[in-house]
Amino acid sequence: MLSDYFKKTDGLGVLATADSDGNVNIAVYAKPHFIDENTIAFIMADRLSHANLATNPRAAYLFKENGPGYKGKRLYLVKTKEDTDTALIDNLRRKKPSSEVKNATGERFLVYFKIEKTIELTSAGDNRSGL
Repeated sequence: MLSDYFKKTDGLGVLATADSDGNVNIAVYAKPHFIDENTIAFIMADRLSHANLATNPRAAYLFKENGPGYKGKRLYLVKTKEDTDTALIDNLRRKKPSSEVKNATGERFLVYFKIEKTIELTSAGDNRSGL
């Protein structure tokens, strides 16, 4: 199961979004929160990635496992909804922020995505990886 993979695997995640004109943004993101095996969510600040999703609901998430080579996953996503429930967002956070950090970070959004497709991230030499 994909949710088990993310629970057990350490690595680095990158979320790519684009606005309605195709201007791309790439940002480092934590591992996704699994709602079910077809739905994930990310906690987002009111920054460019979040703004892009207001005009273009498609995104891609690349996760590279720690270690040598290029093992990991690529998730192709479509935004389905978002929530601003602070209690829900605080409950999902893996690292609980101090009160000082909470006050400085501004509004947060829980953004839900349907997983449309998952592709393995593979080592160089596999032309499908793009690396």
